[in-house]
Amino acid sequence: MTPNLLPILALLLNAFVWGVSWWPFRQLHAAGLHPLWATALMYALALACLLLARPQALRSTLQHPALWLLALSSGLTNVAFNWAVTVGDVVRVVLLFYLMPAWSVLLAWKLLGDRPTGVALVRLLLAFAGVALVLVPADAAWARLASHLSGAGLLALAGGFCFALTNVTLRRLHAVPGEARMLAMFGGGALLAGLSASAGLALGAVPALPALAQAWVPLALALAMAFLLGNYALQYGAARLAAGTTALVMLSEVVFASVSSALLTSATLAPRTLLGGALIMLAALLAALPSLQQRPHVST
Repeated sequence: MTPNLLPILALLLNAFVWGVSWWPFRQLHAAGLHPLWATALMYALALACLLLARPQALRSTLQHPALWLLALSSGLTNVAFNWAVTVGDVVRVVLLFYLMPAWSVLLAWKLLGDRPTGVALVRLLLAFAGVALVLVPADAAWARLASHLSGAGLLALAGGFCFALTNVTLRRLHAVPGEARMLAMFGGGALLAGLSASAGLALGAVPALPALAQAWVPLALALAMAFLLGNYALQYGAARLAAGTTALVMLSEVVFASVSSALLTSATLAPRTLLGGALIMLAALLAALPSLQQRPHVST
């Protein structure tokens, strides 16, 4: 077994959880639980479980102020993605979310000092061209581009940016104890989702939190445990692998989302969307090539 295999398996687990999470979120939404309230409740439960199991994590977290950035980026990632995948087209949302490797080029430059190469700039062009194909209809006027940006699409783009920031921040904080990183991520998810849901309620955009009911409580508990395991897997894998490798492995989420959407719904993809998705995924694959080429050979 190669040294990088366990982190890769961890990232695959996280990608599976996120890739199929749209279905339970939609079931919860149908039962009256808005995805923002669902996210807040699930991450609050995960946070409570972590504090019960590792009470010392709170002190460790408070000793690292940089974890506030991780809490913010992780929290906004969950708010944006969970809401988008509940109300939007699953595959389109996931494809737009995976503009993440393009954001990673810019964030790694700013936060890690990794200056973009010519190939990195080509990746940016490919990724943004793919987004344009996914978002904008063929007969649309570019002067009216904003009118084609749906709420779910904008949320997916914002979620991808925040997810890229989360991955870069995890690498930057690799020396911070894992329990502290987890606490920051769960706390950020609970706090940002709760604040967003409360703001939406005040504005009339989000319904009130429903009473406890058998229709949604068991599913919410199961999803909370899945996210607890998935987020632990993410911070474990992303902290031990290069950003390019992480981007490559996490592309499996597109596969999990596409297959589950095809099996559970009658959704179909237009050729334009497929081409745009191919460009986005090509950009992500190019992001992974340098780290894969630098990996030492391991004989079997």
